[in-house]
Amino acid sequence: MKKLILALFLSFPICMFSQEYRDYLGAGHSNGITVTSSNQQNRTSWNETASAENTINGTGLDARLLETSRFLAQATFGADLNYIKTVAENSFEDWVDTQFDFNSPSTGELTQTIYDEALSIFVANGGNEEDYFGPYWLHFQYAWWQSNIGNEDLLRQKVALALSEIMVISRNSSLGDYGVGLGDFYDVLKDNAFGNFRDLLKDMTLHPMMGIYLSHYNNPRSFPDQNIHPDENFAREVMQLFSIGLYELNQDGSYVVDGEGNRVPTYDNNDIKEFAKVFTGLGAAAVNENPWGVVPRFGVNQYLAKKDVPMAMYDEWHQPGEKKLLNGYVIPNGQSGMQDVEDAIDNLFNHQNTAPFIAIRLIQQMVKSNPSPAYISRVSAAFNNTKGVRGDMKAVIKAILLDEEARSCSWIDNPSSGKLIEPMVRYFNITRQIDLDNKSGLNWNVGYNFYQATGQSPLAAPHVFNFYLPEYVPNAKFTTANLVGPEFEIHNSATSISYINEVDLWTYPQYYSVLNTWDLDIEDTPLDFEALKYFAKDSEVLVSQLDKLFTHGQLSDETKRVITEAVDGITDLGGDFDYTFYRVKMALYLILISPDYAILK
Repeated sequence: MKKLILALFLSFPICMFSQEYRDYLGAGHSNGITVTSSNQQNRTSWNETASAENTINGTGLDARLLETSRFLAQATFGADLNYIKTVAENSFEDWVDTQFDFNSPSTGELTQTIYDEALSIFVANGGNEEDYFGPYWLHFQYAWWQSNIGNEDLLRQKVALALSEIMVISRNSSLGDYGVGLGDFYDVLKDNAFGNFRDLLKDMTLHPMMGIYLSHYNNPRSFPDQNIHPDENFAREVMQLFSIGLYELNQDGSYVVDGEGNRVPTYDNNDIKEFAKVFTGLGAAAVNENPWGVVPRFGVNQYLAKKDVPMAMYDEWHQPGEKKLLNGYVIPNGQSGMQDVEDAIDNLFNHQNTAPFIAIRLIQQMVKSNPSPAYISRVSAAFNNTKGVRGDMKAVIKAILLDEEARSCSWIDNPSSGKLIEPMVRYFNITRQIDLDNKSGLNWNVGYNFYQATGQSPLAAPHVFNFYLPEYVPNAKFTTANLVGPEFEIHNSATSISYINEVDLWTYPQYYSVLNTWDLDIEDTPLDFEALKYFAKDSEVLVSQLDKLFTHGQLSDETKRVITEAVDGITDLGGDFDYTFYRVKMALYLILISPDYAILK
């Protein structure tokens, strides 16, 4: 963008009035600037819009399109060019407001539906019904992909995935056997993405999948004579990872320090023990059909419990007595177990750390790894109070995506700007932004090869700390600059090369008809390049189209040169050789493995 504007400076004299810019011009950042050109006095009615001012305000150029492409890269899993053009016609806030009204069907219910359909296909192809296992994590993966191809709730799904990497459960545990439960937990994240954070915190706490994963399902009260004490696992993680973090924070995300300059812990081991008492007595609220006639009660084996029904409180198994929580709050003696849980949720929800802690995590997931204190403070303020409401997720999401630090191009060259896009999101981008040759209508993608290559898939983190740590520092240069790079923790010699190999399988001509799939078990679905072939006769035009989709007008001159030279080397040899087809594949391969695509600025 800057180089384009610089070139335009050479063609048009610019007269500046009333406002001076020292960072950049263009795309609406041009108030008070008048541009005149030699043909300005010779306009006719048919070219009245051909004003010289359009060279810097974006009208008639791709500036607004590129801004929109970048915005949608932060707010969605990707969009094709027609969708980008549609969104560009109105304000980003209008699009966000519209997205708040969209929601896809229940992922849990869809998981069960897909399992039933897959079982029918298996049996129709000669399989024995008793040999088909499920619904398990495979069917959840099918449902996740079915929900995310051709859907309208683009922003909700992006926020849900971000939340899934904060409030983590994982199929890499005994949960892998419970596909409907995985889907239903994802519904908790998806359905609360635009609700209130308190509701999200409570629903997540009471979900049986979280209860099983962090062991407060069937967590009993103390029996000292038997050396039985409440499990502390969830009590620890709900504070450390899901709400307030390890150290006290100011509204801008900076650490509160004591008189000696040391960070102040938010809780200690005694606090963990007190919270652990709260999360006792929770067990199965409903059970699956079983030949033994087992009914819902505390202690029911997790295998029998329904995983899409919130846990019930069994007060006789709940730790009685008062509980001393954070900031001096004491849960009184004599309450029901569920009242204790409500009070504990309130204690965490109203803690001063919750707003900045969640603000940082969501900004890192959607916009940039190193938000400024001012950016964090503005998002925290939206969390703390928007029109008298605390924890309004709509206000938080708006504050994140519409903030000047997220939208202004002046931040692009700042060393703190940007983030490494995690591999699975790059994968999602490709399948949403390039047409799919889907003949079956089924988008049941297990993504097993990609998972093996990168270790990433929805709800498949290796542990409760997610795929990577929010505070991860890749190397000494980051340390010196006081920056973090969370996603770099899973970017290494093995995963980076494996990702390139995956892109090679999707795009390399030799594999087009055999391996260029995205791992659909029921029906192969290769990427469809027909629409892009239209642009392929001119390498620069083709690269420009891909730049709009994947790098938002930020493709470097060096990368452009490499790609155009490679594409220009593929020429029309006549006969049945469709050189445009191979040109598209070469350009797409090179742009998808480029650092320009991997880093979102």
